[in-house]
Amino acid sequence: MPTRGGQLTVVPPSSEPEDELSRMLDRALFGGAPSPELRPVRVASAVDEVSDRLLTAIAVGDFLPGERLPVERELTRLLGVSRPTVREAVGRLQVLGVVEIRRGRSGGTFVRESWTESSAAAVRRTLLPRWEQLEQLFDLRGLVEGMVAATAARRRRPADLDPMRQALAAHLSARTPREEQAADSAFHRSICEATHNPQIVMLSRDLLTRISLGFPVEPWGKGERSHHHRAGLGHTALYEAIAAGEPERAEEIARDHFTISADMIRDVLARVQGVEPS
Repeated sequence: MPTRGGQLTVVPPSSEPEDELSRMLDRALFGGAPSPELRPVRVASAVDEVSDRLLTAIAVGDFLPGERLPVERELTRLLGVSRPTVREAVGRLQVLGVVEIRRGRSGGTFVRESWTESSAAAVRRTLLPRWEQLEQLFDLRGLVEGMVAATAARRRRPADLDPMRQALAAHLSARTPREEQAADSAFHRSICEATHNPQIVMLSRDLLTRISLGFPVEPWGKGERSHHHRAGLGHTALYEAIAAGEPERAEEIARDHFTISADMIRDVLARVQGVEPS
C-alpha cells in the first residue's frame, strides 16, 4: 500500500457495490463457483501461504492469545489444502513461538503471541496483494449488514430480542478480549437469525469469511479498549433500533458499526508498513 507524507493511503471503495452485491446474492441463493478470494491456496507454495494466512489471522485478532486454533481437519476444509500442508504450516508457527501444541484430551494448538517479528512480513505478503479487494469487501459488508439490520428491525418477533439482550449484556460486561469476541459474535448472529431467512445468515457469514482470510471469525485487533467501547456503543444503539422496529435507523447504525473491523485490519497493515494510522 503506498504512503504519502507518512500517512496511510487506502484504496477507495468500489464505485459499483451494487454489482458485487448482486453477484453475492446470486451465489448465496443459487450456488456457483467459490469466490476468487477464497479459492484454495496455490499448491506450489501451499505451506508458505497457509503459514502466512495463519500468522495474519492471529495478527488481526481472528484468533487471540490463549485461544485454540481450529483442529487440523477443520483447517484443511477451510483452506482447501491437505493435512500434511496444515501440519507443516502449524509446525512453522510453533518454531516461531507464535503457537504451542498441547497433548491430551484438552490439547490442541494454542495461540501464544499476537505479534512477532515474523508477523510483519507475513501480514504484508497476505494483505497487500488482496488490498483492493478487501476495501471493496469492507464497503460491500457495510451495505449487506445494513440490509440485515433493517430486515431484522422489520421482522423481529418478541422472542428474537431475548438472545440479543443477553449477548449485549455479555459484551458490555466482558473482562477479556476473548469474552468480548464471543459476545460480539453471539450478538450479530442473533440479529441475522431475527431476519428469519437462512440465506441472509449464509450471506453474512460468507462475507465475514472472505474478509477474515477464510476463517469465519470477526477480526478483533489487539483488544484495544477504544475499539471495545466503540463496539459497545454500536451494539446498544443497534439493539434499541431493532427493538423499536426502526429499519432505517438500524441500517444506518449497522453500516457505521461494521467499519470497526475494517479499521482494525487497516491498523494492522499500517503497523507493518511502519506508518501510524491517521
